[in-house]
Amino acid sequence: MDRHQIIRVAVALCAVLGARTVIAQSAAPTILNVDVESFVRYVEDVTDPSRFATSPAVTPAVVPRNFSSFIAIADIVAVNGQPARGTYLSRGKTVNLSSAPAAGAAIADTTRAGAVDTRFEIFSADGVTPIGTLVSVEFGGGPPPPGAPLAITQGNNGIVGGTGAFLGARGSFGQAVTPTTVATRMASIVEDPANRRTNGGGRTRFVLQVIPAARPEILLARDQPLISHASDSKLVTTSNPASSGETLNVFVTGLGPTRPGVDPGQPFPSSPASIVNSPVQVTVNGTAASVLGAVGVPGRVDTYQVQFRVPPGISAGAAVVQVTAAWIPGAAATLAVR
Repeated sequence: MDRHQIIRVAVALCAVLGARTVIAQSAAPTILNVDVESFVRYVEDVTDPSRFATSPAVTPAVVPRNFSSFIAIADIVAVNGQPARGTYLSRGKTVNLSSAPAAGAAIADTTRAGAVDTRFEIFSADGVTPIGTLVSVEFGGGPPPPGAPLAITQGNNGIVGGTGAFLGARGSFGQAVTPTTVATRMASIVEDPANRRTNGGGRTRFVLQVIPAARPEILLARDQPLISHASDSKLVTTSNPASSGETLNVFVTGLGPTRPGVDPGQPFPSSPASIVNSPVQVTVNGTAASVLGAVGVPGRVDTYQVQFRVPPGISAGAAVVQVTAAWIPGAAATLAVR
C-alpha cells in the first residue's frame, strides 16, 4: 500500500462512516503462551557487593534456608508458537510459606515460595521492534488460583498493567510444564550475567491470561463489515462479493501503536505512513491470509487499514474473517465470497 492509495481509500472510508459502529468486543481473556529459555535465577548469596557479577564461569548458588533475595532473567523466544524476542525479568524474596513448615520456613495458611514482581518485555521476531510489556505482582510457587488455565501448574500471579500493545491490560499468569521444560538454573550473584546464554539455563512456558483494554474490532458501514475491494475501494457485500485469492482492505480499530508514533488521541498523518507496530494476522474461515500491510488511516484516530489476500480455496458463501494484533484476537465478522 503506497501513501496515495491509503489516502484514496481513506477518503472512501470517510464517505461511508456517517454513524460509526463497531462489532462488540469479547470479554474473554486472551491466552498468551510465552516460552522462555536461558532462564537463570541469580541468588544474593554473598554480602560483598564488589563481588557481584565478577565470575565468568558457572557459579552455583549457595541458597539460604529462607529470606533470600534474587534476580531472575530469561530470553523470550516465542509467543503462542510464533517466534518472538524479548526479556523475562523478575525479582523477589523467598519466604517459604506453609501450614506445616519445616525449620526455617514460615508458618501460614497458604503454601507459597515468596513475593515476586515480574516483567515480560516482548519484541517482534526481528529483536528490534518493541511490541509491549506486561507487569505483574505475585505469590511465587504453590498451586494456581481458581479459574486458571488447566495447563498452569504453579503460581498465583496478577497482571497489573502493561505498555505498548498491552497498555492498560490486566489478568493473571502462571507456569506450565511442557516436554521441553528444563529447571531454572540457580546461580550465585557473583556469576557474571553477561555469560548467561553461554553458561546455559532453564527453559519453561508461562501461560498468561490477558484482559486487554482494547481489541482489534472491524468497523461497520451501513450495517456491513467495512471491507473493501483493493481494486476499486467498493465495499464487499453479498451483491458485490470477494473472490478467493483477491486482495481486500479491512478497516479496524484497536491495533495499537505505530511506527512512527503519534500522540495519544491525535489523528494519523498522511506522510509518512503510520505502520502498525504489532504483528497483525487475518484469518478467513480459520485459514491464515497473507497480510500485505497494516497502517493508520490518515486524518483519523484509532482507525487502521489492513490489506490482506483472501486465501485460495475459500468456499463460496458467508466466510468468517477475524483480525488479530499482538496475539490478541478481535470479534469475527462475515465476509461474502463468490
